[in-house]
Amino acid sequence: MNLFEIREPGTADALRPARREPPVPGPKEVVVGIRSASLNYRDLLILRGHYPNLRLPLIPLSDGAGTVISAGPGVTRVSVGDRVAGIFNQAWIDGSPPRRPLALGGDRDGVLAEQVLLPEDGVVRIPDALSFEEAATLPCAAVTAWNALFVSGRLKPGQTVLVQGTGGVSLFALQFAKMAGARVILLSSSDRKLEKALGLGADAGINYRIHPDWEKEVLEKTGGEGVDHVIEVGGAQTLARSLAATRPQGHVAVIGVLSGGQAALPVFPLLSKQLSLSGVYVGSRAHFERMLEAIVQNGLHPVIDRVLPFGEASEAFRILEEGDFTGKICLRF
Repeated sequence: MNLFEIREPGTADALRPARREPPVPGPKEVVVGIRSASLNYRDLLILRGHYPNLRLPLIPLSDGAGTVISAGPGVTRVSVGDRVAGIFNQAWIDGSPPRRPLALGGDRDGVLAEQVLLPEDGVVRIPDALSFEEAATLPCAAVTAWNALFVSGRLKPGQTVLVQGTGGVSLFALQFAKMAGARVILLSSSDRKLEKALGLGADAGINYRIHPDWEKEVLEKTGGEGVDHVIEVGGAQTLARSLAATRPQGHVAVIGVLSGGQAALPVFPLLSKQLSLSGVYVGSRAHFERMLEAIVQNGLHPVIDRVLPFGEASEAFRILEEGDFTGKICLRF
């Protein structure tokens, strides 16, 4: 069985091809033949060595889709031949998140392999309307956006959402918000990417290179009121501006750390505007399944920038690091 392992995070050849024996399923386990996987910024942090307590060597990537090729004798949720995707946190099925996460590609081996062994509770069936590449974009980025908007945020039609950037979570948030009848303002440093976002339904775009005080532009575009929700992926350098751009009693979903993970929190606007600040670490299998229903009902398709062969995993990480893409980067097996 061919796979890629991270052996020495932070080194030039941290990601290396490797071979292991094909997995054998236990009584309640399935073996999934992976057909496609997608990358997230988290995967880059792990490759750089910026994640603590990793068990090495580690098969990276949390997001993959494929076909069940064998199943243990006690498996009842899925059958051999079913098209499935693994859930991000294998320990979070429904309800409150578990105290100890079991995330693919970090807490345990991920999906950058021809075959992966997963508990039957850790997979969901994927609809025929989605390709394997499209389904592979969903477990982390899409579920995160869904949770931020509809679970943590309780998004309502007519509200306004501020989205930062054009990566996977951000474009899923754009698509989901428009699906729900919300207005979307999107930030980017690229006019080309802003144009693409407007083509996907964004109501307004702001180039933060041209407008570094972008929170003022957001207020202007909302009549001085501010937005109802912020999808905060920037972290340290953007959180204060996000709070300033949010209306009183609005909601900021903190998702990413693209500009750093140590932020000085401006407490006064948080208190005076009575804002709701929530950390979002993906979501449960139940969130994933409800999201899939909405995707099918609305005919939504993920935005994929490019698809590379399995053997070009290192090139995919290079593209992710350079940031010259919109939506998702996928690998085809």
